[in-house]
Amino acid sequence: MKFAWIDLRNVPAEHREAVVDASIHARVDGIVDSDPERLALLPNTVKRVLAPGAPVGGDAPEDLIVLREVVDTDGLGALENLHRGGEKDTAAWVNVVDDPTLKLACEAARELPFTVVEFKDPTKIPLEIVIAAADASPGQLICQAADIEEAQIIVDVLEKGSEGVLVAPRSANDVFALVEMLRVKTPDLQLQTLTVESIEHLGLGDRVCIDTCTHFEKDEGMLVGSYAHGFVLCVSETHPLPYMPTRPFRINAGALHSYVFGADNRTNYLSELKAGSPVLAVGADGRTRRIVVGRIKLESRPLLGIRAVSPEGVEVSLIVQDDWHVRVLGPGAAVLNVTELKKGDQLLGHVATDKRHVGWPVGEFCVEK
Repeated sequence: MKFAWIDLRNVPAEHREAVVDASIHARVDGIVDSDPERLALLPNTVKRVLAPGAPVGGDAPEDLIVLREVVDTDGLGALENLHRGGEKDTAAWVNVVDDPTLKLACEAARELPFTVVEFKDPTKIPLEIVIAAADASPGQLICQAADIEEAQIIVDVLEKGSEGVLVAPRSANDVFALVEMLRVKTPDLQLQTLTVESIEHLGLGDRVCIDTCTHFEKDEGMLVGSYAHGFVLCVSETHPLPYMPTRPFRINAGALHSYVFGADNRTNYLSELKAGSPVLAVGADGRTRRIVVGRIKLESRPLLGIRAVSPEGVEVSLIVQDDWHVRVLGPGAAVLNVTELKKGDQLLGHVATDKRHVGWPVGEFCVEK
């Protein structure tokens, strides 16, 4: 999990106490301030971090992390000597304004336990360079963010992001929102083997292709189904096909009415998706990741109905385009052309016990057939 450091220096005085309480309650990793006496009052469940240039003072806690600004190689060398001499939590603050300071940030991130980086320019290219430089380092890289929106961008840079973000919240609500944003991770799903019961040619209807902003792996797809309780793993067009190039970003998902299984145990109708919608990529081993829709492509095509059943007897239905190049995944990530499916074939899918209302699970009586 990524972690947050809260910068108290720019928090309005009237909100400071509430922000501190929220930070402790939300279990943020660290709190940065220029007042060592305020830091001394914090519990030891949170890292106490003294801002650059602030006096340490005689009453400072023993475990205080002191941020020291690094502006040249001599300053960085002094910090490296402190760390080699036994200082456990040596921490640097580097303001990246040009190429020399970018090199300082890279070196600090490689050599020191903590490196906080501030960037003058809005481009994330320097951050990408620092993240790459520190990739094999045991130290922790913390990047300053102007707000929660920028913090989200920072933790996604190079699909890795910095380990931590430093944010000055406007209120206690910002603290909780930041921690929740950092906590978000899509959990693995339990996939089951479904057995095909029947295949039926249904005639013309509207089907949806989901073009995402992501390159799918060969064993990845999306869970799609006619019922909220059962889904089939539809594979991406990553695998080669005759007569047409691969579309490694695309899922030929199914008929317009279908549900697609998403994050937070929520479903969406395919008809609801649009550019920018978050969706869930699912691997044949059950791993998941959040991805983004780039475009929805709806066209009228002949449709094929697939009816399958889980080992517990739960019926699963999927309606897809009736064409050989539309594929689903079977056990072992086997790629199966839908028009070649027959009774007894096995598919990968997911069975949910929840009923649904506007996509959210709800405990109510509901029959789908």
